Amino acid sequence: MDALSALVGDVNKIVWGPYMLVLILGTGLYLMVGLKFMPLRNIGKAFRLLFQGRQGNADQGQISPFNALMTSLSATIGTGNIAGVATAISIGGPGALFWMWCTALIGMATKYAEAVMAVNYREIDADGNYAGGPMYYIKNGLGKNWKWLAAAFAFFAAIAGFGIGNTVQANSVADALQSTFSVPSWLTGLVLLVLVGLVLLGGVKRIASVAGLLIPFMAVSYLLLGLVVLLLNFADIPAAIMLIVESAFTGTAAQGGFVGAGVMMAVQFGVARGVFSNEAGMGSAPIAHAAAQTNDPVKQGTIAMLGTFIDTLVVCSVTGLAIVLSGLWTTGEGGASLTAAAFASQIPYGDVLVSISLCLFAFTTILGWSYYGERASVYLFGTSALIPFRVLWVLAIPLGAMAQLGFIWLLADTLNALMAIPNLIALLLLSPVIFKLTKLGIKEE
Repeated sequence: MDALSALVGDVNKIVWGPYMLVLILGTGLYLMVGLKFMPLRNIGKAFRLLFQGRQGNADQGQISPFNALMTSLSATIGTGNIAGVATAISIGGPGALFWMWCTALIGMATKYAEAVMAVNYREIDADGNYAGGPMYYIKNGLGKNWKWLAAAFAFFAAIAGFGIGNTVQANSVADALQSTFSVPSWLTGLVLLVLVGLVLLGGVKRIASVAGLLIPFMAVSYLLLGLVVLLLNFADIPAAIMLIVESAFTGTAAQGGFVGAGVMMAVQFGVARGVFSNEAGMGSAPIAHAAAQTNDPVKQGTIAMLGTFIDTLVVCSVTGLAIVLSGLWTTGEGGASLTAAAFASQIPYGDVLVSISLCLFAFTTILGWSYYGERASVYLFGTSALIPFRVLWVLAIPLGAMAQLGFIWLLADTLNALMAIPNLIALLLLSPVIFKLTKLGIKEE
């Protein structure tokens, strides 16, 4: 096991090394420039389309454009927003948050492009369900010679889901409930198994309905909690932002239990945790957007890019600023416990409220990723794989809740990168189609 962990660790260093950072940021920047910065210029329009899309079109797709975004957000707003941000800052220093912001701004173009391609190249499977995502826009957009790349993405996505989207999330919930309320891990796993199983029986429509109800509620609740912390430290916010920006380019000197971080460490952990949180470039979100009730790829892409904006530029920013303002990032603490401590230092029962938020976030992430995993499995093995996948998915939940997941976290991080590589290659090769559809979509408005 030690040898396997060492091997995965070595692979992780490669796939999240400088070349990967260049591929992620370079692809996003190339798409942003090719789109003439349209994603940044259309944030207001995106919100208008989002609320107009609450009902959808009964003739196209399975879920409303609004619920498609909520489904994708259910998978992205999770432990990355609470534990991931804290990990980035505790290792890379405050400057890591700046690079998370940069990743998000550029990632809006990537997320837009993913959804445009997902809707444009989606199919209807043998059960009459809409199916799309990187495996389909690789197969249908690039041709049969690239089917191996589509299969590679689907394989990595199906396996990665059991890590990042299932066992890691269940373990986070179990840990939070045990440390805060002394709930046994086995009980948490059993309850999650039942709740997730009941939702999965209804397929994507039930997942989307639950996400459409839970995501707005829990995101707003967490943001209000965070805003209270920011308001209590309002006068210190400019200095905190200055520290974040300066640290991004100069590194961070050692303070207290903090060992110090160089610029490269801030960039690496900022980008890696940013992608882990908002999943821009990973290719997961377009699987949800492919099921949207729309016949306009550009409009769905415009809605989709809000996923990155909301996840990182709003939710992660609140978490990161709260941590920096608390000063506790220098104590050597990390992960969800650092975020909980930061909130608890400012408001009564802040750690309890963060634990509850983490549980809700992780629960919806398990739901969102279940859909991604089953779509990847159906692509590889056909619709007959649907029931076996769902059974394996719910059975993995209690195992994750009770296991020691240091290795699983490492493996999940590695598989995230391996998912991103086929997807980013496809987006670069299909970029002329993305630019053409965008130009046509804008002219038709």
